[in-house]
Amino acid sequence: MWLYLMVIAAYVGAAVTISTRLFHHAGPHKLSTYSLAALALICHLLLLNEQIILAPGQDMSITNVASLIACIISLSMTLASFSMSNMLLLPMVFGFSALVVILQWLIPAEHLMHLDLKPGLLAHITLALLAYGTLTIAALYAIQLSYINYRLKHKQSSMLHSSLPPLLTVEGGLFKLLHVGTLLLVLSLLSGFLFMQNMLGTGQAHKTVLSVIACCVYIVLIVGHNKFGWRGKPVVLATLAGCGLLTLAYFGSRFVKQVILA
Repeated sequence: MWLYLMVIAAYVGAAVTISTRLFHHAGPHKLSTYSLAALALICHLLLLNEQIILAPGQDMSITNVASLIACIISLSMTLASFSMSNMLLLPMVFGFSALVVILQWLIPAEHLMHLDLKPGLLAHITLALLAYGTLTIAALYAIQLSYINYRLKHKQSSMLHSSLPPLLTVEGGLFKLLHVGTLLLVLSLLSGFLFMQNMLGTGQAHKTVLSVIACCVYIVLIVGHNKFGWRGKPVVLATLAGCGLLTLAYFGSRFVKQVILA
């Protein structure tokens, strides 16, 4: 129980530390922020090791998978903050991670697998998790892009004194994430068809169809940006729509089976 409490408290502390100085000209206090973030991430990794790596196999329940994805996103965003300004997003990321860990603690769910005996399935799941994590971060960048664009259009003077990044920097980061995430998504789908026998079978068809539709949305978005210069609101909406489709694909039926009907 103490690991759950440590993770939640550290994530919330980091989010609060950033939020209180988000629009200060010097930005959030980095030592406090990164110390709390490091504590949260270390404890989160220890918690995942304790909850997922079991003697007879791996517990890949919906809450454990969600917690794993939240940890990947938090770690990625924290590391990215050293090279680019994404402090606007970190309170949201850390707060979301804390919420997921609370759900992991309070909602009992179990889905035992033996990934060590199925390397093809392990490769597919790894690619799927990385794709979803990357494209979720892209959705966060889309939200940041929309917010900064809104502030600039309304000529809010506080933008001049905040630590928020330039609009074009965020847009460039968004499309880099979309390119990487879409490639990972394509590879995860190909590995699924290659290593799994029931990608279009009962219980898997809706997941596959939604993932393919999301992949098409991202591909069209990337082509539209590269060929026709799509920017702004349509890009934000398409990115969020793709992320929503993937969330339904990855967690929709599992939530019903492992939580509601459990």
